[in-house]
Amino acid sequence: MTLIKEDDEIYLVLDSRRNYKVQVEQDKQFHTHKGYIELGDLIGQPYGITVTSSLGVSFYVLKPLIRDRVLKTDRHTQVLYPKDISYILFQLGIGPGSTVVEAGTGSGALTMALANTVRPDGKIYSYDISEKHQNTAAKNIERSGLMPYVNLAILDITEGIPHEDVDAVILDMATPWQVVEHAWKAMAGSAVFLSFSPTIEQVMKTTEELNKHPFIEIETVELMLREITVAYNKTRPKTQMIGHSGYLTSARKVTKLLE
Repeated sequence: MTLIKEDDEIYLVLDSRRNYKVQVEQDKQFHTHKGYIELGDLIGQPYGITVTSSLGVSFYVLKPLIRDRVLKTDRHTQVLYPKDISYILFQLGIGPGSTVVEAGTGSGALTMALANTVRPDGKIYSYDISEKHQNTAAKNIERSGLMPYVNLAILDITEGIPHEDVDAVILDMATPWQVVEHAWKAMAGSAVFLSFSPTIEQVMKTTEELNKHPFIEIETVELMLREITVAYNKTRPKTQMIGHSGYLTSARKVTKLLE
């Protein structure tokens, strides 16, 4: 049984819309519109319990999953949706021990998901051209405990990638087509290239560049997520849904194309 320790992060859940990621500290209170919670009282308690606020409202106390950390990051950029991140991880085919180059760190949401996948022996080399974004990402990743598996740096990889034999290259940036040649040179054979782009024009330019190099299985997808409201005699799709977030273009490296 895992017990809550001081300085642990917990995930407090009131309902499906109101949930909070909080660091546990002795003699500290967490205040909400439903009253405050004495965080020190949680030390030594198991995850999964309920705690009652000063106003008598109950909250669930959970251990944060990687999805909770991603959705609750401090952000200065748009964070990828779980629907896209889960597909990215599946498509990249990475696992413990993999080496991944990421460009467009942003707030570090995808970086954390990647790091969680490659630990304990893998490494994520994440680059951005914005020091502000990297500083925000560093704080988010540190809080998640995943920094040992991440190397952050300021670098414009449209000018080159300082790695060899990497297992995947993942891009979330404005001009991914300018990285395709550098990515091919940095990737191991059979490695996966993947780019997230919000516009179809970016996809077209990236695909055109991919076709100039030894890549196969070049494809682009767009993912939609529709939640279902389940209630007696009222089960139906929700009125609102997450529609377009971006296009995901992927390809696999080969040494040369067949004639």
